[in-house]
Amino acid sequence: MRRGVVLFILVNVLILSFLVRSVFTLLTLLVEDASADAIHRSDIPSPNSSLIESRPQIIPKIIHQTYINESIPEHWIEPQQSCINLHPDYEYKLWTNEKSREFIAKEYPWFLETFDGYRYPIQRADAIRYFVLAYYGGTYIDLDDGCQRRLDPLLSYPAWVRRTKPTGISNDAMGAVPQHPFFLRVVESLQAYDKHWFLPYITVMYSTGPLFLSVVWKEYMAESFGMDRVRVLMPDEYNRFSWSFFTHHVGNSWHGADAQLIFWVCQS
Repeated sequence: MRRGVVLFILVNVLILSFLVRSVFTLLTLLVEDASADAIHRSDIPSPNSSLIESRPQIIPKIIHQTYINESIPEHWIEPQQSCINLHPDYEYKLWTNEKSREFIAKEYPWFLETFDGYRYPIQRADAIRYFVLAYYGGTYIDLDDGCQRRLDPLLSYPAWVRRTKPTGISNDAMGAVPQHPFFLRVVESLQAYDKHWFLPYITVMYSTGPLFLSVVWKEYMAESFGMDRVRVLMPDEYNRFSWSFFTHHVGNSWHGADAQLIFWVCQS
C-alpha cells in the first residue's frame, strides 16, 4: 500500500475519532442530571443560620464581573449593587475590556493571540471569567444576576457551577479556589475549541460559552474519580425561591437573530 494512501487513512481515522468523541460527550450531556455532585437546599444553611459561620470557607471572598467599560447600563446597576451591598467584606473586581486584555498579556501571554483573535466580544467576556477564577479564585457573577443572600455558604466548596436547562452547566455564576484543576483544565482547553461554526450563536456556545464549559466539565468528571469534584448548584437554589442566592434580570445582550431562531424552534 502506498505511503500516501496510508497517511490518508490515518488522517481520516483521527478526524473520525475526534468527531465520535465530541458527539459522544454531547450525547451523554443529554442524560446527565448532575445529581452526584448536586448542592441541594438541605446542604445549604438558611440565610440567618449560625452554621454558616462554623463552616470552613475556602473560596476567597472576591466577586468578579465583566463589562466593556466601567459605565454599567442602568438596567444592570441594581443587580450589580445588590451583590456589592450584601458583601461589604468581599473584594469587588470589574473586568473591563482594557483590564481583561492587560491581565491576559501579563499572566497568560501564550493566550493573548487567541484572546485578541476572537470574532465576537462575548467570547473574550467568557474566557476572562475562567482565567480570573483559575488565577485569583473567588466567585464570578453575570451582571444580569443580582444577589438576594450572601454567598458565604458556597465558599465551603472548592469549586461550584450552576446547573442549566435543558442540559449541562452554565457559566453565568461560578466559584472556585485558586488553581482548581477544573478551571485549569478549562483555560487549557480554550485554544482547542477556538473554531468558527456557521452560526454565531453556536460558535460562541461551543468555543467559550456554556456548551464548551459543559463538555469540558463532563470529560473532567469522567476522569477525576471523586477527587477535586465540582459541585453543582441546582435551579431551586439558584434563583427560583426566596432562599435562593440570585435574582435574574434582563440579559442575553449578545444574542443575535440566529439565537432567537434557535430558541423559537426549541419552544415550538
